[in-house]
Amino acid sequence: MINFRMICRIMGFLLYIEAGILAACSCFGFFFHEADMHAFLLSAGVTVLASGIFSFVGRKAERRLGRRDGYFIVVVAWVLFSLFGMLPFLMSGSVSNLTDAFFETMSGFTTTGATIFADVEVLPHGILFWRCLTQWIGGLGIVFFTIAVLPVFGVGGMKMFAAEATGTSYQKISPRIEVTARWIWSIYLLLTLAETGLLYMAGMDWFDSVCHALATTATGGFSTYNASVAAFHSPLIEYIIMLFMLLSGVNFSLLYFSLFRFNMKRLWRDTEVRYYLFLVVALGTFIGLGLFFTSPLDFEESLRESFFQVISVLTTTGFETADFRRWTQLLWACLPLVMFFGACSGSTSGGIKCIRLAIMVKATQNQFRRILHPNAVLPIRISGQVVSQNIRSAVLGFTFVYIFIVACAWFFFIAFGIHYRDSFGLVMCCISNVGAALGVDGPISDLGSISVVAKWLCSFLMLIGRLELFSVLLLFSPDFWNKR
Repeated sequence: MINFRMICRIMGFLLYIEAGILAACSCFGFFFHEADMHAFLLSAGVTVLASGIFSFVGRKAERRLGRRDGYFIVVVAWVLFSLFGMLPFLMSGSVSNLTDAFFETMSGFTTTGATIFADVEVLPHGILFWRCLTQWIGGLGIVFFTIAVLPVFGVGGMKMFAAEATGTSYQKISPRIEVTARWIWSIYLLLTLAETGLLYMAGMDWFDSVCHALATTATGGFSTYNASVAAFHSPLIEYIIMLFMLLSGVNFSLLYFSLFRFNMKRLWRDTEVRYYLFLVVALGTFIGLGLFFTSPLDFEESLRESFFQVISVLTTTGFETADFRRWTQLLWACLPLVMFFGACSGSTSGGIKCIRLAIMVKATQNQFRRILHPNAVLPIRISGQVVSQNIRSAVLGFTFVYIFIVACAWFFFIAFGIHYRDSFGLVMCCISNVGAALGVDGPISDLGSISVVAKWLCSFLMLIGRLELFSVLLLFSPDFWNKR
């Protein structure tokens, strides 16, 4: 049975953390002399009040958590964080209605990067920073953000981590999940600080450097300019962001073993990383050569423009440096394919993930071999380890549900009068957490014009895409609520 009192106690603690972050963001209003300072302080006050109510309800909670509690906590935490995280948008007057505010906040926390703002450059600095910070917090997970301190409640965090973690596998850094959380967040912070410093040295001011570093390591894609990264007109900045997008698409456990255990061989021998790099190199080179022969760009510009868009879409970041409408249709059609795959499991990216792609490719190869050799024993090996039948079934089930949801949402958007190609781009933008929807006329960066119902569906797609479908859909199953 669901332990609602313990869940309320944890929700109270999570909201207290969010209130502290909101209060800290008010400093930007004070520093830049902008009116959003009061909006952040008021939002923090409302969030603290809600935190107190949840904590009061859960004050006598029994200190136990089951697997169902873990899934319930993860979904509710993401929804509550988005509900209270949208308050600064409403109270500052940056957004005029609840639907747009919730859409923008959910897009941030799920690291999607889709926006309802037609002009972000008119927003105050505090709001711009809050947008990027929501992505940074959501990059590794809201619950994972607090797992290190959860033992104060006398409960473990593994069940919640299992509900929130992305991909089919997880490599332990330590037997204790809270220690693993600290190490991974340390790497995450290290990448963010390193990129901030490099961007600042490359010519960005300190505010833009911080915001773009937060959005890059989270593979989120929110920018402080309407033209995204293209606004800086700097090849050096593009190369720096490219590098950190590429790193952020790698499993963070592998980055730990590579950076802190100096085991680079483990990184290269990883099957998923090889598939990931192959997609980057193959598609980046193909599109780059295509641009070189079909556009006025020189060789370096063609490759830089190509690799930036491929890495941005594959890691589901969504930064842009090019107008896809200038590309030929064949080159442009490669990007939705990249959007479908995503980067590595255990990273901050969305999509199906390269690990599932690798398992499906190897399973297909084995099927051909089995036709020729019916009695052969043909195990599927990933990074030298045999993939169990349970994982193979889970990959097949996930892929089927993923495609089914894409199809249903696609038809839903078409029914609401959105062009069928725009509809498909919108679905893939949200469920893969990419941010930049690919439509008839190229990249669609401003989604403020779609209908209210479509925005709520987009928000739902972002959530299930970030939590990998089953964590959310499980709550709609009657068996989940069965007391036995």
